[in-house]
Amino acid sequence: MTMESNSHTEPPLVLRESRDGVVTLWLNRPAQFNALSEAMLGALHEALQQVAADEAVRCVILAGAGKAFCAGHDLREMRGHPDLAYYRSLFAQCSVVMQAIQALPIPVIARVHGIATAAGCQLVASCDLAVASTEAKFAVSGINVGLFCATPSVALSRNVSAKRAFDLLVTGRFIDAATAADWGLVNEAVPDSELDAAIARKVDAIRAKSPVAIRYGKSMFYQQRQMELASAYAYAGDVMARNMMEEDAGEGIDAFLQKRAPRWQS
Repeated sequence: MTMESNSHTEPPLVLRESRDGVVTLWLNRPAQFNALSEAMLGALHEALQQVAADEAVRCVILAGAGKAFCAGHDLREMRGHPDLAYYRSLFAQCSVVMQAIQALPIPVIARVHGIATAAGCQLVASCDLAVASTEAKFAVSGINVGLFCATPSVALSRNVSAKRAFDLLVTGRFIDAATAADWGLVNEAVPDSELDAAIARKVDAIRAKSPVAIRYGKSMFYQQRQMELASAYAYAGDVMARNMMEEDAGEGIDAFLQKRAPRWQS
C-alpha cells in the first residue's frame, strides 16, 4: 500500500492510497468539512487524471477525511471574490471535475459519512456507485443562503426523480442515508462500523470481473443515456460486438461452458 499527496501545498488537499489495483482518494480539509476550495478542486482533478492514465487501477474510492464527506463549495472563499467572471470560472472548474469522474474508464465509489451537502452531494451523485453510513446526511442546501444549487441539480436530477430533486433544491432540507438509498442517490446505507466492509464487497465484486468489459461498459452506460432509444440500441450493439472480440469474452464464455473460474487476460 502507498500513500501519496496530489498537491504541493501543506497539508495535502488530496491523499492517494493505493492497494491491489484500488485507489482511494481522500479529500483532506477535515477542519473545513472538506469544502471544495479552488485548490482542492484542482488537486482532485489532477488525481483523477493520474488515475485515468494508470491502466493497473481497477476501481476508485472517493472518501472524506475527518467528520464529513464534503460540505460543498468553500463559501468563505467565494465571498472573498465577488466577481461574475470568478464565479463562472469556479463553477466551470467544479463541473469539469464532476465530469472527469464519469469519464474515468473504471468505477468510482463514494464512501459517504457525516454530511454531503451542496457540491458535496453533487460529488456523491457524480460517482458511479455510493455507499453511505447510516449516520450520513444529504442536502442541496444552497437555497438556505440565497443560492439555488444549480450545478448540483444537474447530477442530482440524474440520480433521483425530478420531484424529489426539486423538493430538496427548493427546501434545502436534509435527508438521511436510508432515504438517500430509497431514492437512488446511494446504493446502500450501512452502519458506520460496516462502511468499509460494504465498500470492500463492491470492490471485490468489480475486481473479479473482466477489466476490459468494465471499461467498455462504463463508457457505454453514460453515453447511451443521452441518446434516443433506437440510437442507444445501435450504439450498445456495436459496443457489445466489439467487446465480444476481446479475449476476455471468449475466455469468460469458455469458462462458463466448462464450469470453471475464468482467467481474465486483460
